[in-house]
Amino acid sequence: MKVLITGSNGLLGQHLLPLFIQDERYEVIAACRGVNRLPVQNGYTYESVNLRNAVSAQQLLEKHRPDIIIHAAAMTQVDECERNKDACWDTNVTATRYLIQAAEKYNAHFLFLSTDFIFDGLEGPYAEDAPANPLSYYGSSKVAAERLVKNSKVPWAIIRTVLVYGTAVDMQRSNIITWVKNNLQQGKKIKVVDDQWRTPTLVQDLAEGCKLVADKRSTGVYHISGKEMLSPYEMAVQTAEFFKLDQRLIEKVNAKTFVQPAKRPAKTGFVIDKAVQELGYQPHSFAEGLEIVAKEIK
Repeated sequence: MKVLITGSNGLLGQHLLPLFIQDERYEVIAACRGVNRLPVQNGYTYESVNLRNAVSAQQLLEKHRPDIIIHAAAMTQVDECERNKDACWDTNVTATRYLIQAAEKYNAHFLFLSTDFIFDGLEGPYAEDAPANPLSYYGSSKVAAERLVKNSKVPWAIIRTVLVYGTAVDMQRSNIITWVKNNLQQGKKIKVVDDQWRTPTLVQDLAEGCKLVADKRSTGVYHISGKEMLSPYEMAVQTAEFFKLDQRLIEKVNAKTFVQPAKRPAKTGFVIDKAVQELGYQPHSFAEGLEIVAKEIK
């Protein structure tokens, strides 16, 4: 069975690949823009591809004819999406449209990665059937892409997630744990909000959730995240405690302190009962996630 993973250089992609490579049932094709930045260069086929080009997407699927596509490639920097709306739309919506059109020829099972930012944050945590009401252009682009997936002729699954953290090789961007740890180690003061809430997701858990959906050929929408509702401030304090760093450098602030191009939802987080019951999904606690990240950093 062939599985195509887009966005393979990204944080999720780097954790998805080993899971599928280790499973002898799968032949793995990794696809991303530019060169392959992964440390493991064998056990799969790598394709450098621009999915924002319809012909490139068609040629990729014609060449490999995957049974399953995990579409993890996306523009996820929320403020950058607000500043550069054309690039955001091209990457998150147009590329998804081209990939779906190509997938329909081969009836590939299409797994699409989405986000808690499709919600307005007024009534979190959210179940899968909650109505979308995005506050940012990033969220709007993901709602539009989800609509394309739902209206497609392929068997599909939408996997939504929340505030993913973990480590990756050649990381282009930091996440909550690495950002807090790096700043505090350098003795820098940081401001962290305590009036937003999320269910932070360990990247290994998200990868495992994606694989469970692929293995079972499940269809529909699944919320895959951590199980604890935490504010970024609480996450920062737990991170400082774990790494024995100076918590006095962490200043508790509210969201109004920051002037950001994109508006953030106040309280998202997910109800993950469906994934637990139907898929057997079992996420780590945030404390366990910290231990896993610490071992990887070493």
